[in-house]
Amino acid sequence: DDANVVGNVHGGTILKMIEEAGAIISTRHCNSQGGEPCVAALARVERTDFLSPMCIGEVANVSAEITYTSRHSVEVQVNVMSENILTGAKKVTNKATLWYVPLSLKNVNKVLEVPPIQYVRKEQEDEGKKRYEEQKLDRLETKQRNGDVIFPIINPEPHTVGYSQSSLIHLVGPSDCTLLGFVHGGVTMKLMDEVAGIVAARHCKTNIVTASVDAINFHEKIKKGCVITISGRMTFTSNKSMEIEVFVDADPFVDEPRERYRAVSAFFTYVSLSKEGKPLPVPQLLTETEDEKRRFEEGKGRYLQTKAKRQAQMQQAAQP
Repeated sequence: DDANVVGNVHGGTILKMIEEAGAIISTRHCNSQGGEPCVAALARVERTDFLSPMCIGEVANVSAEITYTSRHSVEVQVNVMSENILTGAKKVTNKATLWYVPLSLKNVNKVLEVPPIQYVRKEQEDEGKKRYEEQKLDRLETKQRNGDVIFPIINPEPHTVGYSQSSLIHLVGPSDCTLLGFVHGGVTMKLMDEVAGIVAARHCKTNIVTASVDAINFHEKIKKGCVITISGRMTFTSNKSMEIEVFVDADPFVDEPRERYRAVSAFFTYVSLSKEGKPLPVPQLLTETEDEKRRFEEGKGRYLQTKAKRQAQMQQAAQP
């Protein structure tokens, strides 16, 4: 269940491990000074790059550290390292930043105050505050564009958006949920990665792996008993990568008058690999409607921005 047909661990499985580590450390911190008992709920995951593939049989070492606290939120940095227990070789596979908010066990709609942490340097607090303000602004912008719905296409042509789009319907049960009765963020991310992977595989018909995930925004809680629909569609392709938009809609199922609502949204990037693990060309996405063309150009902008940022980081690292 952890890996694809060639033995690479699913990105969603790794995201679930990352979220579990973040939830433990942030919940532990928020209950460290007594007061009203609470559970930390995932609000956002910053862009996450899959730096190196993890394989079946390797040991995953997940470490988490709290790096910033605001009045009502906790920033957690998580590192994932894979270890080959036969050779002892270790490699970093992921680095992720997650944001949590503490919710009262007595009243799930009540956000509690977070105990402050001690910073080694004043600059650490200033840098953390800057990251906090940036993610807060981005969350508001993302929520404003969450009205899209994916509809099925009859007899779509290969390599079009409609050909590869996919949806998964899941009834939220007790094993999916926290002590508060809401879905674990890691469970949601694992399902999102599964849908995105199906979209990518349908498009290129090859082995695919998760390369990165843009910021994942958890807009609203998903309660036990809800039916969630995880939908994915291709938005952009470069020569070697595919961007897939994934969002989660929740339908209250039992004794809830509320209508369907958008709970989570994100962009996943996949690459196509040969059986030997070498990158393969990705078929060009064929856009048909004006909305598809607009989303393609927006995806291209994100791709070029990420590429420029990565090149700047490489140049900076190469300087003596």
